[in-house]
Amino acid sequence: MWEFPRTRYADSNGSGASEETEIAVNIGGVKHILHGDVLNRYPETRLAELVNRATDSTHEDLCTLCDDYDDLKREFYFDRDPEAFKCILELYYYGEIHIKRGICPMRFMREMDYWEIDEEYLDECCISSLNEVQTELAEIAEKVKTILDDLEDDVRVTRGQKCQAFLWKLMEKPESSLASRIIAVVSFALILLSSVVMCVGTIPELQVQDAQGNLVEHPTLESIETACIIWFTVEYILRFLSSSNQLRFVFSFMNIIDFLAIMPFYVVLILTHLGTAIMELANVQQAVQALRIMRIARIFKLARHSAGLQTLTFALKSSLKELGLLLMYMSVGIFLFSALGYTLEQNHPETMFTSIPQSFWWAIITMTTVGYGDIYPKTTLGRCNAAVSFLCGVIAIALPIHPIINNFVIVYSKQRVLETAAKHEIELMALRAKEEAQECPEAGRTASAGSSSVWDSAAVSATKSDTHIPLLGDQTNVSKGPPAHKFSNNYSTE
Repeated sequence: MWEFPRTRYADSNGSGASEETEIAVNIGGVKHILHGDVLNRYPETRLAELVNRATDSTHEDLCTLCDDYDDLKREFYFDRDPEAFKCILELYYYGEIHIKRGICPMRFMREMDYWEIDEEYLDECCISSLNEVQTELAEIAEKVKTILDDLEDDVRVTRGQKCQAFLWKLMEKPESSLASRIIAVVSFALILLSSVVMCVGTIPELQVQDAQGNLVEHPTLESIETACIIWFTVEYILRFLSSSNQLRFVFSFMNIIDFLAIMPFYVVLILTHLGTAIMELANVQQAVQALRIMRIARIFKLARHSAGLQTLTFALKSSLKELGLLLMYMSVGIFLFSALGYTLEQNHPETMFTSIPQSFWWAIITMTTVGYGDIYPKTTLGRCNAAVSFLCGVIAIALPIHPIINNFVIVYSKQRVLETAAKHEIELMALRAKEEAQECPEAGRTASAGSSSVWDSAAVSATKSDTHIPLLGDQTNVSKGPPAHKFSNNYSTE
């Protein structure tokens, strides 16, 4: 029998009858002896109500508060987690609750909900852990919702909306079908090919002279470039037409990159066909060259098809604080050592440090340990200053690197875990849908009449899984993040 040490004083909320009342509760096979004066410190909870009704209520009334009741032993039985209940008892003796290591926070919140204990009694350290779990569950639920949206076929939408959704999956969801995977692979290959063609086209030996004697790209390379641009243009237009929110599509960062990768080709094409007179202008020719250089933006299109590059982007976003510290360290060091270098070297007759702004370049390449050697100190004190500067540069760069790498590992591992959890959730939902179809033959025949696949959208949508994902039913929860103890008990965490 497990029992907390009893504190011998009565709470003002407790009645005289319940102060000396002792009740025996059996939680999952573990027996506890609880005292009325202790439980009545929180009279709104289930245990306080139980001890107050233990002496003057019938067997049926008491069974509404517990799973079973033994009149002979006067013992209440609860089919609950005994380890979690020990944490629940801490509220009555210590005034706060801590979640012990190894207990699922979401399951513990349902235990608190069962014992009618408010979340405000949970200690702050445990609330932070609970919020992290809620965030992860929200992300898993969002991924599951995305997968379900891809699987379901709403009969209420029009044929045009179905075509738009099909085109969107074809262009944006490589995992949805074989055709979409082929399109993604072709797009990825053409991005690499156009980037290689852009680089090879700058080799003088592969260039040809035009009518004015200027070196231009080889016609074969221009043909390949044109074919790639046509593909990118068609892809951009199809994605724009299939988007449900076209305004948001236009101003999306990756779509702006796609537009910048396509636009220079057509601008150059228009300028070159306006006539030779206008092309003789030097500023127009410089504009054409600048627009050709903008083709390098298409390399960023690789991020659309690379999960690794997307993970790197998320990791850098989460490491903005560390990157800011790195920039601050380097800025302070560059300003300090460039000023010292100029001061120590200005009296030398062959000094290379003509001004402090001009010394910034020396400080940058020194602190980053690049050391081009185009600017270097010639005095002894200047060389000592240079030695200290690159030692400080190594330390300044090394200090924030580990947190940045750690953030990348965390983001990458989290993405893998979320993807696995989402797939596992879908498998559980499909399995349960199949089991319900087998238990209810009529419902099974109805589901099989529409489709023989386990992934019947109606069956999957109506199924609750064993994994606690509170956001599938109510999408408002995704942004608001309600308290965990308010979630439906139809879900379990393990």
